[in-house]
Amino acid sequence: MSIQVMSNKFVMTGVFGLALAAVPAFAQTQAPAKQPPATCERPPEGFGCIASRPPITKGDVPRMADGKPDLSGVWQHPFVQDMTKNAPDQKGEPDIPQLFTPWGKANAVEEFDYTAFCLPLGYTRSINSPMPIEIEQRPGRIAMLYEMNNTFHIIYTDGRQHPKDLEPSWFGHSIGKWEGDTLVVDTVGFNDQTRIDTQGHPHTDKLHVIERITRTDLGHISYEMTIDDPGAYTKPWKNVRTFTLRPDWELLEYNCNENNKEVMEGHLKMPEKKK
Repeated sequence: MSIQVMSNKFVMTGVFGLALAAVPAFAQTQAPAKQPPATCERPPEGFGCIASRPPITKGDVPRMADGKPDLSGVWQHPFVQDMTKNAPDQKGEPDIPQLFTPWGKANAVEEFDYTAFCLPLGYTRSINSPMPIEIEQRPGRIAMLYEMNNTFHIIYTDGRQHPKDLEPSWFGHSIGKWEGDTLVVDTVGFNDQTRIDTQGHPHTDKLHVIERITRTDLGHISYEMTIDDPGAYTKPWKNVRTFTLRPDWELLEYNCNENNKEVMEGHLKMPEKKK
């Protein structure tokens, strides 16, 4: 496994642009009996052949007992390596380079991917990853389960506010409220140890992420992420995506091994922070 560095972005060989000895299983479960035959589809990210049935595309939005849309399910979502780009099922923000603050511009080039040390991807890069996510909705909270790195995150929907003295963390603190049929998620309290995407767009500990999640029908979610970080960008910007329900998929184990020779033998070093 190796990582190749270019002047202004991460260019990787191996798994998900990480300089890791990571061993995820990318094939999803076979279709159960009496279902349409499985087909071999090759995702645009190039992660090999996935045996699956065609996804459900139409149907009524399922609802919880309180009438709110039920977001539960295993969801296929686009692999967002660069949030400036448009790609299948996603629309990027091409003006990001023009939105940098002086600090953002100085830190826009990162020639090292911290995930080479098996450190957490962080909030935005976890939902940017190519592997599926599972959403489990319960009264008062929603659990986001990421196949990538086998991590999870809780969105509190019980009316609480953010704690006044948040300890900075990799995933921040999330609270959600419903605006009609759209869940609006507000996340703050980040450390400054991660990047927005694989391309390496920076953020500070002032990062504020706002997500709008709408289940538009049985088989789809409309997803919008807004990045608001006055330390790195002069104004908020957003990325829009579509998720597709995959009831024939299950989350699989992802293993990140720390015996990465590129790191252990000193070929990759942690960069110095710019001020």
